[in-house]
Amino acid sequence: MAVKIAKEELEELREAFGKVDLDSNGFICDYELHELLKEANVPLPGYRVREIIQKLDRNKDNKISFDEFVLIFQDLKNTDIAKSFRKAINTKKGILAIGGTSELSSEGTQHSFSEEERFAFVNWINTALENDPDCKHVLPMDPTADSLFKAVGDGVVLCKMINLSVPDTIDERAINKKKLTAFTVQENLNLALNSASAIGCHVVNIGALDLREGKPHLVLGLLWQIIKIGLFADIELSRNEALAALLKDGETLEDLMKLSPEELLLRWANYHLDNAGWQKINNFSSDIKDSKAYFHLLNQISPKGTEDDKPRIDISMGGFSEKDDMKRAEAMLLQADRLGCRQFVTSADVVSGNPKLNLAFVANLFNKYPSLTKPENEDIDWGLLEGETREERTFRNWMNSLGVNPHVNHLYGDLQDAMVILQLYEKIKVPVDWISKVNRPPYPKIGTNMKKLENCNYAVELGKNMAKFSLVGIGGQDLNDGNATLTLALVWQLMRRYTLNVLEDLGDGQKANDDIIVKWVNQTLSEAEKTTKISSFKDKEISSSLAVVDLIDAIQPGSISYDLVKTGSLSEDDKLENAKYAVSMARKIGARVYALPEDLVEVKPKMVMTVFACLMGRGMKRA
Repeated sequence: MAVKIAKEELEELREAFGKVDLDSNGFICDYELHELLKEANVPLPGYRVREIIQKLDRNKDNKISFDEFVLIFQDLKNTDIAKSFRKAINTKKGILAIGGTSELSSEGTQHSFSEEERFAFVNWINTALENDPDCKHVLPMDPTADSLFKAVGDGVVLCKMINLSVPDTIDERAINKKKLTAFTVQENLNLALNSASAIGCHVVNIGALDLREGKPHLVLGLLWQIIKIGLFADIELSRNEALAALLKDGETLEDLMKLSPEELLLRWANYHLDNAGWQKINNFSSDIKDSKAYFHLLNQISPKGTEDDKPRIDISMGGFSEKDDMKRAEAMLLQADRLGCRQFVTSADVVSGNPKLNLAFVANLFNKYPSLTKPENEDIDWGLLEGETREERTFRNWMNSLGVNPHVNHLYGDLQDAMVILQLYEKIKVPVDWISKVNRPPYPKIGTNMKKLENCNYAVELGKNMAKFSLVGIGGQDLNDGNATLTLALVWQLMRRYTLNVLEDLGDGQKANDDIIVKWVNQTLSEAEKTTKISSFKDKEISSSLAVVDLIDAIQPGSISYDLVKTGSLSEDDKLENAKYAVSMARKIGARVYALPEDLVEVKPKMVMTVFACLMGRGMKRA
C-alpha cells in the first residue's frame, strides 16, 4: 500500500514535475519522462522505461498528470529510483507554493511557481514593451514582487507579447485600451487566449478568470509558451539559411531540417565551441553550470568589427579563471551585458543549471549574434527550403494548441511515427488502443522504423474504419515517408471533424455539415437585419470579410466598430485590413479561430469553413 507523502516532499515533486514539463502544459509525456530518468542518473534499459511509463499513465491518455506522477512516486518511495529522483531534484530554492485544489484531489494540491521565472519574464517584458504607450499603466514591473500577476489581468500586456512573438497576430484596433471595465477586460483576455491558441500555445486548461486573478503557475506557463515561440521563430532553416553552416559531414539539408529548435541551438553552440577549441556540451543545464562554455561562446559570437553596422566588441575572458562558480557566472554575464544579451538568467540560474531559462538565454544570443555564414560552394539543394505554407502552419499550431506530445515543430517529420495523429484521434472521440496496438517511444535501436510504420498503418486503419474518413489511396507508408499531400489530407479531416464535433456538442449531438453551417450563418445575418449573405465557403464575396464582420456583430450586437470597416470598391490592402480586424474580433468575442486573414481574402474554402463554424459555435453558446 502506498505511503502518504509529506507536504515538503510534495513540493519537491511539484518542482521536479515543473522542471521536466518544459512546455508548461500541466503534463509530462513519455519522452520527457525518459529524460527525467536520465537526469536522475538511473541507467535503465528501454524496456524498463516503457514499463514504468505504462505504470505511470494510469488513465492511458498518453500523458502523465501530476497526480499520476505522485502515485508512481509513492509506489517507488523506498526504491533506489525514488532516492535518485530526490537527489536529482533536491533544490527547493526559488520555488514558491500556492495552495489550491485540483479536480483530482479533494485534499488540495500545491501549485508552485518559480521566482526565477518570474524575475526573468518580468525583465524581458519590461525591456520589450518599455516604449509602448499602451502599457505605461503597468510598466515597468518589479521583478521581485507579484506585480506581473496583476499586470496581465487586463489582457493588454498579453496581447502585446503575442504580437511581439508572432507579428500581426492581433489587430491592435481590436484591443480595448482605455477606460477598461470588467466586460472589456474579459474581451481582451478572450482575444489573448484565442490568439495564443492560434499561434500554437496550449491553453486548454487556462481561462480568462485565471488570468484576471493572476494565478501564478498558469500566468508563467502561458508567458513561457508565448516567449518561447518568439525566441524560436528564426531558429529554422527556411527563415535562416546560414544555419546550413551547421551541417556535419555526410548530412543533407533534409537531415538538418528534422532537428527541433532546441537541437539546432545545441548544435549552434557546439559549432562555436568547436571553433574555440573547447569541449562540446550536451545540454543547457548541467553542462553550462561552470559558465566556461558560455565564456567561449560569447567570445566566438561577439562582433569582430568586420561588418559596417556592428562595431567590434571584445569579450574579456578575465573571469574565466575565477575559482568561485557564482563569481565566474557573474563575470560571464557582465560580458553578455556588453552584447546587450543579459536576459533570462542570473548568475544563480546559470550555476543551478535552470534548463528553461538557460535555453531562453542561448536562444536570445543566437537571435542577436548568430555569427554564421551561409555555405556557398557546397553541393546543397537549396530548393528544399521553401518554408511551410500558411495551411501547414495553421495545422501545426492547431495540433500544438491541443497539447500534443511531442510538440510539433515540423509538420511532416514529427508525424512520421503517428504518435501525434493518434492523440488527435482521441481529441475527436475515436478510441485508441494504446496498450496492444501502439508502439510507444523510446523505440528500440534495431527496427525503429518498422515500429513507426506499424503505428502509421494503425492510424490509417482507424481513419478508415472508426472515423469513416475518406482515405482513398493513403497508406501508413505515406505518413511514414512524410508525403505532404497525403498527410495533409488526413490532417485536414482530423481538424474538420474536431471543429464539427464542437458544434455537435453544443447542438445536443445533432450532426453538423457545410450546408447546416451556411444556413445558420445566413439565418443569423438575416435575423440581425444584415444585408450580407454567403452561398458557400467558396463564395468570392467572402474576400471582403464583410459577411464575417456582420456575423460577429449579429452574435454580439455593438461589438463591431463599423467606422473601422472598409466598404465599397475594395483594394487588396483594404480586404486584408478588413480580414485582420474580422479575425481578431472573432477571437475577441470568444471564437477560437485558427485561420489567418489571408485565408479570408483568398477565400480558402477549408479555412473559411473553420471560421464560420467557430462563429456558429460561439453563437450557439449565446443562444
